[in-house]
Amino acid sequence: MDLSFSKEDEAFRQEVKDWLQKNFVPDIKPAMEGATTGRLSKENQMLWQQRLAAKGWAAPNWPEKYGGANFTPSQKYIFDLEMAAASAPTVIPFGITMVAPVIMKFGTDEQKQKYLPDILASKVWWCQGYSEPGSGSDLASLSCKAEDKGDHYLVNGTKTWTTLAQHADWIFCLVRTSQEDRPQKGISFLLIDMTSPGITVQPIITIDKPTAPHQEINTVFFENVQVPKENLVGEEGAGWTCAKYLLEFERGNAYSPGLKAALKRVAHIASVENQDGEKLKNNSGFQEKFSETEIKISAMEFTELRILGSLATGQNVGPESS
Repeated sequence: MDLSFSKEDEAFRQEVKDWLQKNFVPDIKPAMEGATTGRLSKENQMLWQQRLAAKGWAAPNWPEKYGGANFTPSQKYIFDLEMAAASAPTVIPFGITMVAPVIMKFGTDEQKQKYLPDILASKVWWCQGYSEPGSGSDLASLSCKAEDKGDHYLVNGTKTWTTLAQHADWIFCLVRTSQEDRPQKGISFLLIDMTSPGITVQPIITIDKPTAPHQEINTVFFENVQVPKENLVGEEGAGWTCAKYLLEFERGNAYSPGLKAALKRVAHIASVENQDGEKLKNNSGFQEKFSETEIKISAMEFTELRILGSLATGQNVGPESS
């Protein structure tokens, strides 16, 4: 397997590095480093994504006709690698990575025109309404109901573990529109404006007890929320198909660059922190765990490079990407 990059790829790598020096380092990086959680505020996150959009790099996986970056597989990998090496924030995935491909695939022309430009430009923040109390891994058992009222649906129910819902302008939801012999048949994919009357967002406080705006997960309550019929994506009852299609876009991404960057930060911390009178990096237990983790990340990296090779030759990404 040839793991070398072409001259064109190396030139692209330098372009990414130069762009980060100009657009990330001066203000966004200090804002991240100054936050106790290491996360950006909503305003800075949106600013960062808008800079990526202005460069044409906000949506690497989108088709070019919708404004995608049109990266080659190797450019996408290099882009992820350099972003991680610089500790740059990732794009919040719910709009660009998750709901947008579903709208492209199953949405009407009107929905594409309405939602895709604002998603690409990071003018709108999305969140995901899948999990429910008692319906986490068993997603087909969800009970959040959308009742047909003629020109609109009336939504009642609860979604939980909803990441960053407190920031969201819109939520894409799996809702039950009918009771069928198979529970998957009665699920529909609905887009809901978070400013709609009847929506309440309640924070779930995690063990690190983060403070606003950095608290992460929430429960979202829907009480007689009216949603226009035109917000249905695909056919009624086809939400399970939309949901499975969305999950395809969690595959084929490069995770090892971010893990390698994180491990590098751990190594730095271990070089300055003391434990029992010696540097943590010299502790045999720490060294063993660090080496085991480093090996696992290297194995993941080579798996990703094999997938990259498959993509570069036009092959389908197989189950190994999971």
